[in-house]
Amino acid sequence: MEIYIGLIIIMSLITFILYGVDKRKAQKNKWRIKEATLLLSSFIFGSIGGLLGMYGLRHKTKHWYFVVVNYLSLIIHIFIGIIVFKKIG
Repeated sequence: MEIYIGLIIIMSLITFILYGVDKRKAQKNKWRIKEATLLLSSFIFGSIGGLLGMYGLRHKTKHWYFVVVNYLSLIIHIFIGIIVFKKIG
């Protein structure tokens, strides 16, 4: 269970940083991080960081698919966490 939680924390931190870097680059009209990279990092255990990046930094909130991917992956990871917790005990 500790590994699962650690993975979520690390990926959420990485995802939040990616959203922050992309936001800064958008403000400076520079090369951006691909949306696919942001979405994938959110989906692969980084949904908490993605949500914090979206709403905390106000970045990508107008794109419905970012909202869907972040919330859907959060729900999936909560269910996985519940299953892992029940199996371990």
